[in-house]
Amino acid sequence: MDRAAAVKAGVEARRARAEVKRRISAGEISIFDAINDQQPSIQRMKVSELLGSVPGIGERRVFLLMAKIGIAKTRRIAGLGQHQLMALRKEFSVTKSEVSKGSLIVMSGPGGVGKSTITAALRDHPSFWVSVSATTRPPRENEKDGVDYYFLSDEKFNELVERDEFLEWAEFAGARYGTPREPVDNWRNLGKCVLLEIEIAGARQVRSSEPEAILVFIAPPSWSDLEERLLGRGTDSPERRAARLALAREEMAAAPEFDHILVNERVDEVVQSLVSLALAPRA
Repeated sequence: MDRAAAVKAGVEARRARAEVKRRISAGEISIFDAINDQQPSIQRMKVSELLGSVPGIGERRVFLLMAKIGIAKTRRIAGLGQHQLMALRKEFSVTKSEVSKGSLIVMSGPGGVGKSTITAALRDHPSFWVSVSATTRPPRENEKDGVDYYFLSDEKFNELVERDEFLEWAEFAGARYGTPREPVDNWRNLGKCVLLEIEIAGARQVRSSEPEAILVFIAPPSWSDLEERLLGRGTDSPERRAARLALAREEMAAAPEFDHILVNERVDEVVQSLVSLALAPRA
């Protein structure tokens, strides 16, 4: 970006932030409308600047409020965590009805189609929160509890199953995996769109318990393309390769059960389509 373009972009960003602050000050929108605004210029706004635009809140109260909640003075909107957002909603008496509930996107598809790459691209999107699964398997090297997975004992997993605290769960390779319901509900109630990257069996469970969920199937450009990806591992035995292909055919056959089918030719295009699907109900 050349200097003139950078100056212009800076002016437009300041203008966008000024308009958001004006609308908050005038009572036209709440702070959560701004927090869930996906414009990069708004996401880069400092929280202190956002709170300072609320009518009747001075600089001193902003300082005390941020200290009480544990928000650093340099924190920007994009860096707010779930507990900080919930505390802000409580402080400003923002009810669930005043925050548009975020969409629930359930993404599935055959192995090797690129789901993890798509998920990684959405982790930093301001409108999304990517769900973290729970598992009974032990953590691998460099995996962190609460980041990669919630690592649970068999007893704790059983307890959550009995209390119906999973949106979906299944057993695979001797371990159990599931999607905890509470954080999904919390983030959606804070206006964030939640993405679940799960297996097809799990998607069916979510469809049953959450009828408003948007089920998206990620498909390869062609069967030969998927076959090439699946068989790319030269270390697999012939039996393992045959099993992978058989499972992929079974997974591909489930595509008509989903609300939308996105062909993964370009990751950025799939990501944009998912964003559009997630935000469409709000519009």
